[in-house]
Amino acid sequence: MSAWRIEYIRAAEKDLLSLDRSQQLQVLKAIEKVSANPLPINEGGLGKPLGSLSGNNLTGYLKIKLLKLGLRVVYQVIRKGSVMKIIVISVRDDESVYKLAKNRTK
Repeated sequence: MSAWRIEYIRAAEKDLLSLDRSQQLQVLKAIEKVSANPLPINEGGLGKPLGSLSGNNLTGYLKIKLLKLGLRVVYQVIRKGSVMKIIVISVRDDESVYKLAKNRTK
């Protein structure tokens, strides 16, 4: 199975550009790795499903954790067309990354 096509919403592109070059490379590497199979882990994929976090219902969205960087990537799988849509790339600061993701998915 080939990697899924990766798309970024405009705000996520800005998130990526706001990181330093070293962080950008690590984030891109993690996204590329997960894009080989971005489905939820319960379907044999590499994505970690999100649910309802701090009142932010993100059911249907998934995350990539970059522990050493303290960053999270929130994305959506669009099965038709095999698209991995990046919603937010942000520092894990309590639940703020998930609030940001919820605002961007309205």
